[in-house]
Amino acid sequence: MPTPATHKSGLALLLSGEQWKRRLALWGGGVAVALAAIVFAKASDAAFSVFRDVLAVSPLWALLLTPATFALLAWVTTRGLQTTRGSGIPQVIAGLDLPDGWRRRNLSLRVAVSKMTLTVLGLLGGASIGREGPTVHVGAAIMHSLGARFGFRDPQQGARFLLAGGAAGIAAAFNTPLAGVVFAIEELSGAFEHQFSGTLLTAVIVGGVVSLGLLGNYTYFGTVSTALPLGQGWLAVLACGLLCGLAGGVFSRLLLLAMEGRPRWLGAWRARHPVLLAGACGLVLALLGITLGAGAFGTGYAQARELLQGHAAVGESFGIVKFAANLVSYLAGIPGGLFSPALAVGAGLGHNVATLLPGVDPTAVVLLGMCGYLTGVTQAPLTSAVISMELTDNSDMLLPILATVLLARGASALVCHTPVYKALALRLLAAEPAITAKETT
Repeated sequence: MPTPATHKSGLALLLSGEQWKRRLALWGGGVAVALAAIVFAKASDAAFSVFRDVLAVSPLWALLLTPATFALLAWVTTRGLQTTRGSGIPQVIAGLDLPDGWRRRNLSLRVAVSKMTLTVLGLLGGASIGREGPTVHVGAAIMHSLGARFGFRDPQQGARFLLAGGAAGIAAAFNTPLAGVVFAIEELSGAFEHQFSGTLLTAVIVGGVVSLGLLGNYTYFGTVSTALPLGQGWLAVLACGLLCGLAGGVFSRLLLLAMEGRPRWLGAWRARHPVLLAGACGLVLALLGITLGAGAFGTGYAQARELLQGHAAVGESFGIVKFAANLVSYLAGIPGGLFSPALAVGAGLGHNVATLLPGVDPTAVVLLGMCGYLTGVTQAPLTSAVISMELTDNSDMLLPILATVLLARGASALVCHTPVYKALALRLLAAEPAITAKETT
């Protein structure tokens, strides 16, 4: 039973000025991250809407606008903004283990603003990128900067603020609070501190309340009413788990090989002419969009939502085209994330699988394709499962989704042995000693 001493220590902890200062910093950070995520989402949607309007005049405009935007972004990111490249999640993961000096350079408010601006510019040019990963980067940067201003500058406290900011970022980006917490546990830290669990939950909840108050209670992909009874329909679980998981693993493997400079000609081109390479990637994306469908451009959100709602307006090649569009966009080395485009690829592949299973609800198969492919790319099965359920407000698919992500995780690991975000973070960690040595000479 609790002793009087235990009650006194608990009361002292509750009334501690240091504890309340930390709570206020995290609650304020949750509000700030939610507001930043809302502004980011609105600006991203507006930017891509402008691109669609340009394509409506003539699709050939993409041949000029997309390569020029990619080249401009590559040029800008070589001028002191290298850390804004990619999704930003690897930077947050690496930041949990790197010193405060690295965090100040790579997770500052300047980087956060630049990340949002450049990602919006990428969508203005039609890049096949998402804003969710960048929102994690932005959320971590905002929370870390706010924590430092409140005096929490030691490495352990800084890592906690990064973790809370990243979780709040993914929760605000998708309006999925539970996914934010699971993402922090599974993807960002790989572990969870019991002492920090309540604080992290509170920061995510505060951000979620702000988002809910400003945007209303909405579901990212709308409410999806579907189920998959035991029986023949579970062939979809096997197909989506293995095929979509394997496809996601192939995507991650190709991406990591390119980051390692393979094939050699690509690595040499990236090192010597990054702006030219980015422009070439933009040209390839423009050609994909013009010849194979405008779904190659942007996040793919609209197409994935249509597939989930049973109003498919895409061809059978959409999943493969989006796969290629995502790959060339990431190879360009521009800012932008993988989450939304990965969900779109998974929806397209699930749509393909559904045509082979005429007796199964195609909406259910599309949903399984989404969670299977996202798991294959990230190798984060719990995050993928929770996101898929929260994005569609569907709990009836719990068991099929869990089975699918389990199979997809195993299939992905056959071709990509290290999860993509972890592998990219390890590259940053390996480069840090060399950067520190260079700075001190």
